Amino acid sequence: MLSKYKVGLMRVNLLIAAGLASFLAITAETLPDALLLGLAALWLTVTASQAARRRRHPATVPWQLLPGLLLAALLWVTPDRHLTWLWAWAILLMVPQPRWVLLLNAALAVTSWWHLRPSLDTEQWALAGLLLAGLMLLGLARALELQALQRRIRHRARLLPGLPLWPSQCLRHDVQRERERARREDSHVELVLLHVRRRQLWSLAERLCQRLRPFENGYRLDRRTLALLLIHRDAEQAAERRRVLLADIDDSARVRVIALPRLGSLSGERRALKRQARHIEAREIVHHD
Repeated sequence: MLSKYKVGLMRVNLLIAAGLASFLAITAETLPDALLLGLAALWLTVTASQAARRRRHPATVPWQLLPGLLLAALLWVTPDRHLTWLWAWAILLMVPQPRWVLLLNAALAVTSWWHLRPSLDTEQWALAGLLLAGLMLLGLARALELQALQRRIRHRARLLPGLPLWPSQCLRHDVQRERERARREDSHVELVLLHVRRRQLWSLAERLCQRLRPFENGYRLDRRTLALLLIHRDAEQAAERRRVLLADIDDSARVRVIALPRLGSLSGERRALKRQARHIEAREIVHHD
């Protein structure tokens, strides 16, 4: 199934949930309950509207933080009306999230369960705690499984849909492959490293990837460093192509060019890139200490 259809289905589910939250807000008996449910409906609506517009999933952005706080607030303000929502903690823990948000949601779940003690008999309260703990462990196991799957996908997934921009883990494998190709076919393959301002990285990456040939790739090494693998017939063609490709690069950026057959340490070249004073430094033969 294509991802766009998955996004569409998710948006429908979010909008249905937003409609349900709106209905509960309208029928709420207290003002705090209505405000919290209205905020939940607003959050669900905004999330649904932004789901299809994101080109990159913000894995480090704790978007789970707000629903966790809202769920805890609802269970504290009106526990009698939202008692069954206690089991929603297991669903929140199932979604991949930063570790500190995971710990916070777990603490909020335990606090919410403890707050229900006056509303339930001791046996019911203890049984609810055991069931909640079991469901939360299942949700946590599912979250860890999804996180491992996401890590494997990120190692071989494009960072910009439709453009040849890959994660840093792919670069070492591709460098070795292109090094062998350069020796076998007597072609000129070079690695171009670019150190730019953080806010310019994604726009520059998109612009450069649009200019690459079908057999060339770009890589995001970190939040300020990009890499390109360029393939040419000879050094003269490479220099002319590089001049056109980097013509509109900001002067604040630093560019380092290394011919692959002589490339030594990739980490060493990245350190040298950050130290170099010149805007562009191209080396056909690179010696390392």
